[in-house]
Amino acid sequence: MEVRYSRDPQSFAGMNTSEIRDEFLVADLFTPNEIKLVYLHIDRMIVGSVVPTSQPLVLEAGAELRAEYFTERREVGVFNIGEQGGITVDGQEYGLGHREMLYIGRGSQEITFSSDDANHPARFFVVSLPAHRQYPTTHAPRSQATRVDLGSNATSNERTIFQYIHEDGVQSCQLVMGFTELASGSVWNTMPAHTHERRSEVYMYFDLAGNNMVFHFMGNPQETRHLVIRDGQVAISPSWSIHAGAGTSNYCFVWAMGGENQAFTDMDAAPLDEMV
Repeated sequence: MEVRYSRDPQSFAGMNTSEIRDEFLVADLFTPNEIKLVYLHIDRMIVGSVVPTSQPLVLEAGAELRAEYFTERREVGVFNIGEQGGITVDGQEYGLGHREMLYIGRGSQEITFSSDDANHPARFFVVSLPAHRQYPTTHAPRSQATRVDLGSNATSNERTIFQYIHEDGVQSCQLVMGFTELASGSVWNTMPAHTHERRSEVYMYFDLAGNNMVFHFMGNPQETRHLVIRDGQVAISPSWSIHAGAGTSNYCFVWAMGGENQAFTDMDAAPLDEMV
């Protein structure tokens, strides 16, 4: 498990492109037949991927957690951007199709990932946060997600938000998680931008075909920088940073948050006329 430490906004202002990418971009996920995890000291969030092919893969705690098993003190959200797969939690198997999610509660001792077809594997995106109590492991198909339509074609940000793990959906301790799909012809997400002073967030961009990419904007609203992001890569957004992107085509992204509260609307606006 890779470990990354947090950066303050003052030192961020002096970072160059390479330094920003090294700290705030997770670029090497979704490797076949591997589990890849990154431990972020930003709200002690873990992000990663699981791509089982010829054999199942087991999620283990590792020395970094000082725990007997991965969810001894944690909860996990898993989103599948690949083909049909399965997750077995303490002997109970959950089938997970494309764009479906599974919440795994604290205290689940054995977690195994598999794909129905090794040649067309599931591609599981994993987000984990510390948990103070146990909520039941819950399968969340796309049909049961809360749908919110936003934006317009005129402003190139027509999009649909699908909320899976949130206050009025699948219950969790602090994890809030879902995904956003941009309409054809739209490229902007979350603009005007905002910050979450009480939470941190990650974006995992997917469905970026070919050489298409997203320019992900981050930093203090008056001191912005950007990351060039490609399919299956993650942008890390600390509480003081905006998080917005513009793509060379429409795309999707999984968003996940953790911190002080679970209120989806708890955000501090960054008006366009104040952005620098």
